[in-house]
Amino acid sequence: MGPSVVGMRPFRIDIPQADLDDLHERIARTRWTRQLPGDGWSRGVRLDYLRELADHWATGYDWRAAEARLNEFSQFLTEIDGLQVHFLHVRSPEPDALPLIITHGWPNSFVEFIELIGPLTDPRAYGGDPAQAFHVVVPSVPGFAFSQAPTHTGFTINRVARMWAELMRGLGYERYGTQGGDLGAYVAPEVAAVDPEHVVGVHIDGGFGFPTAADVPDMNEAERAEWEVMQQWMSAGVDHHALLRASPQTFAYAWDDSPVGLLAWMTQKFKEFAFMAETPDQVIARDHMLTNVSLYWFTGTSGTSSWPMYERVTAHADGVFAWPKGQKRVPSGVYGGGSALMRRLAERDNTIVHWPEQNPGNHFVAMEHPQAHAADIRAFFEKVR
Repeated sequence: MGPSVVGMRPFRIDIPQADLDDLHERIARTRWTRQLPGDGWSRGVRLDYLRELADHWATGYDWRAAEARLNEFSQFLTEIDGLQVHFLHVRSPEPDALPLIITHGWPNSFVEFIELIGPLTDPRAYGGDPAQAFHVVVPSVPGFAFSQAPTHTGFTINRVARMWAELMRGLGYERYGTQGGDLGAYVAPEVAAVDPEHVVGVHIDGGFGFPTAADVPDMNEAERAEWEVMQQWMSAGVDHHALLRASPQTFAYAWDDSPVGLLAWMTQKFKEFAFMAETPDQVIARDHMLTNVSLYWFTGTSGTSSWPMYERVTAHADGVFAWPKGQKRVPSGVYGGGSALMRRLAERDNTIVHWPEQNPGNHFVAMEHPQAHAADIRAFFEKVR
């Protein structure tokens, strides 16, 4: 027997003022470290950059305005497979809209999609075709934000996918699409794998077709050169997969106790994910990032959200990082497809029907280019709906 949905009750975010006051006091009491020698960000987040960002978080950023913005979306709590799950459910004004469940990444949250939901649910208001509208469902992955964390080890992407399929059934949706990036790029195809009779298509931001060392012997000279470039890019920055596989509990003590410690960690990762920009706030609004960091702080989920890494759900059996492979029972599309090599490899495990190569953006495209992201999602599902 699969998971079951137990009740659905409306939910609104209402962080106590005492928690907000505590945040500001902790930032004010920060014991700042010295800047280490080195150029730019070569030793990590620069002291001057982080001090300015932390000061803005404490004195310029308006959590209450952000909270009100988030509460504009219909939110609910329900129980699936024994865990409390938080989700947004925003129905389109277009009655024939296609239901779409979207899964966020790490270290992100449902905040990732706040500028994307409007263009998807009401394309008419954004100059788009109303026939391409979606009813949008955005769950918080277990352990993130207001969704209950897994209570035992052994939690898997497959279990999340079965929960999402049951959520869509509980909402009364017989045909739906699934979409995601980063962690969501693993969840989205798995939803199709567990519920192919109801999923019409899988769209991910990127990840299908990235080569591994096992693919190298079959590469030509040009492809091997491409592989070498990919290796240099993959080896840069902090390997959060290895770090959180090894000792997430250790680091969570600092992240849940020091807001500036959490901010530094999040800024480091968003900097690495915004690889075509010098600083993350050049491509993602500073307050948008701070809303995401604030949500992690207020919910205390920096540790509980690390389960995909310590459960090795994004790794091979030997612990080495693995890209999402996908499935062949439902057609798939990608926002950022990549090279001919990547498409060839992607088609081993997926039925690819949508593979653009020039879409803009870095890693979290929904935050950087919500209109372009929505347009690409619409273009893919137009082919399969």
